[in-house]
Amino acid sequence: MSFDSVPILDLARARDPDTKPTFLSSLRDALLTVGFFYIKNTGIDDSLIQDVVEQGRAFFDLPQEEKLKIQMKNTRSFLAPLYHNLLSPNQWPSSTALPSFRPVYETYISQMSTLSTAFTSLIAESLLLPPTAFNRFFDADQQHKLKIVKYPDVSSLDDEEGRTKRQGVGPHKDSMLTSYLLQASPHRGLQAQNLSGDWIDVPPIPGTLVVAIGQGLEALTHGVCKSTTHRVLSPPAGCGPRYSVPFFQGVSYDSTFECVEIPEEVLRMRDEVAAKREGTKRDDVEFTFKKGKWGHLGEATLANRIRSHPDVGERWCKSFLSFPVAIARGVDVLILRPLIDPEILEGIRKEQRAAAEKKEGELARQLEGKGNDLGLGVGRHGVVV
Repeated sequence: MSFDSVPILDLARARDPDTKPTFLSSLRDALLTVGFFYIKNTGIDDSLIQDVVEQGRAFFDLPQEEKLKIQMKNTRSFLAPLYHNLLSPNQWPSSTALPSFRPVYETYISQMSTLSTAFTSLIAESLLLPPTAFNRFFDADQQHKLKIVKYPDVSSLDDEEGRTKRQGVGPHKDSMLTSYLLQASPHRGLQAQNLSGDWIDVPPIPGTLVVAIGQGLEALTHGVCKSTTHRVLSPPAGCGPRYSVPFFQGVSYDSTFECVEIPEEVLRMRDEVAAKREGTKRDDVEFTFKKGKWGHLGEATLANRIRSHPDVGERWCKSFLSFPVAIARGVDVLILRPLIDPEILEGIRKEQRAAAEKKEGELARQLEGKGNDLGLGVGRHGVVV
C-alpha cells in the first residue's frame, strides 16, 4: 500500500457542521497513509499571499551586502548550546531597502499562527480526541518559524553533479508538529517519497498550502500521524528560480516526549495500515524523534537545527560539535550530519534542573504556613494533593 498522489483537503468543509465529519475522516486517512497533503480555502487573504510572494522575491533582489546583514550565522541567539536560545528575535531587512517587508510578513505569520493552531485542533478531532488535546505542547505566546527560499535554476549551479541531479534540498523530514508550504512560483520541484521509495510530485496548485506532518507529531501520536520524507529539485536550466515560503508551527521547547493517549479504535486503524505496508516500506531518512533519545522537544529541535545549518553550529557551538562532519548519502544528494556532543545535552539538562528547583523553591515559599491547612505538599514535580 503506497500513495501515488497527494490529497487535497478543503477547509471550507471543516467549517460546515454538515460536512465536518466527512472532512475529519478524510484528514485521518491522509494522516495515516500519506502525511503530506494540500489544504485549500485556508482563510488567508489572497491579497496577503500576493504581498508575501512579492516581498519575498524583492528580498532576493537586494544587493548581496544587504542580504548578508541578516545572515543566520550573524547572531548567536539563532543556535546556542541551550535550546532556549532558539527563541530568538528576528533579523529584519532594512526598512529603507524594503519598507513593506516587515509588516507584510508579521501579518502573514500572525494569520498562519491562527491557522496552524486551528488545524492542529482538527487533527486532534480526526483522531477522536478533544480539540484541545495538543494544547499542552504550546506556549501561551508561541513562537513559530518561517523561511523564504529561492532555488536558482541549475544553470547557475557551480558543480556538474548539482546540475545533473538538480539538488535543491535533499531528502528530509520536518521536525515538529505541522509545516505549511506556500509554493510561491509555478515551478515543480517539491516531491514526497512514498513507501515504495518512489518520488511523487507535489506541484503548485493556486490557492493552496502544502501541509507536512513533522516527526514530533508522529512521536506524540504513537506513529498514527505519518511524517513523510520529502525533497526539492532545483528548476531545469532556463526556467528561472523557484520560490517558496514554508511556515513551521512552533512548540514549547520545554515540552517532554509524553505521548497523547490515542483511542484504541484509532490505534487499530494504524495497525491495519501498517500491516498493508509490510514488506514495502522504504524511507531514505531516519526517524530521529525516538522515545528515550531526547528528554525534551527542544533538544530534538536543537539537534535537527544543527544538522540543517552546520555553518551556524560550527561558528557558535564549535566546542559542542564533534567534527569531522558525519556524511551520509541519500538517493541522489549528499547529506551533512554533524554529530551532537553529549555536553550539549548535559548543559540543557543542568538548566532544566536549575529552573525546576527554582520554581519548586518559589512554590514552597508561597505555600509555607498554608500546606497543613490546605492539605498540600510540595513534591519533586510540583504541588501534590
